Amino acid sequence: MNYRVAVKRLTLAYFLTILAMPAAGQQTDDERSVSPGINSYYRDPNWQQWVNTFERPGREVYDRRHAIVDASGVSAGDVVADIGAGTGLFTHLFAERVGPEGRVYAVDISDTFIRNIMRAARHHGYTNIEGVVNNDRDVSLPAASIDTAFLVDTYHHFEYPVSMLSSMHASLKPGGILIIIDFRRDPRHSSRWVMGHVRAGKETVIEEVTDAGFGLVDDLPLVRTNYYLVFRKLDS
Repeated sequence: MNYRVAVKRLTLAYFLTILAMPAAGQQTDDERSVSPGINSYYRDPNWQQWVNTFERPGREVYDRRHAIVDASGVSAGDVVADIGAGTGLFTHLFAERVGPEGRVYAVDISDTFIRNIMRAARHHGYTNIEGVVNNDRDVSLPAASIDTAFLVDTYHHFEYPVSMLSSMHASLKPGGILIIIDFRRDPRHSSRWVMGHVRAGKETVIEEVTDAGFGLVDDLPLVRTNYYLVFRKLDS
């Protein structure tokens, strides 16, 4: 094949690929679920059962919760979204960290989780927490409203990761931070449950997130059975 013709074809293919990619902040309604039904048991959860599951000694992210928050770089006055907030373990820790001048959005697809998080917030006197019931394609937050999006053992629950990443990108302020902590998926070391439940390993997650308009800032050696990735929103 003529060299110039080959180059032209490759160039055309490249631009067609770029045009086909969703812009940051743009939902992709035709995206197919990568894990159908993975969130079905969160639609009407037993609150106390999940408190016992998420907030128990021996769960790495529970045991390391204070170190995880310290490493996040979140400070007084920041606006944080705890996405996949669950029982609110990290929601309340971030509420203490950002103080009265800051705000924490507790975001979850479960109305039960959000209602109980807000009840606990009132009980403990937190006035800087706002509950958000989102859907499986959108974090349901205003554009450019948050400094940090924080996910713990949540990314593998995204049925529509392209749409969710696009939504988080749009919700972050310029230069905002995305933190993803999730299970390591390695057939040499991971449990059978992790291998069956978690669809993507760390390398795949990094690829998906960087494709969505984020740059990898750090891979922190803070946890062992999980990984701790820090990304920064790039200019569109």
